[in-house]
Amino acid sequence: MTFVGVVAWCILFVLCWPLALLALVLWPLAWLLSLPFRLVGITCGAMFALLQAILFLPARLLGWRSARGHGRQAAAA
Repeated sequence: MTFVGVVAWCILFVLCWPLALLALVLWPLAWLLSLPFRLVGITCGAMFALLQAILFLPARLLGWRSARGHGRQAAAA
């Protein structure tokens, strides 16, 4: 994806260099503004994974296997 972004920026630089330079300056600012939202998303994902692990712990202790785990065992055998 980085290569595509560099090629797109080069094309933009050839077509309209002031806009390309503006994008080059504003990109880090946009990244900094979006960073808190990314951190909230990572935190929410981790909390849902923890909740899932807590809810499925009794089933795992009793020997329940998910369909995904069952397929891996069949492939290994």
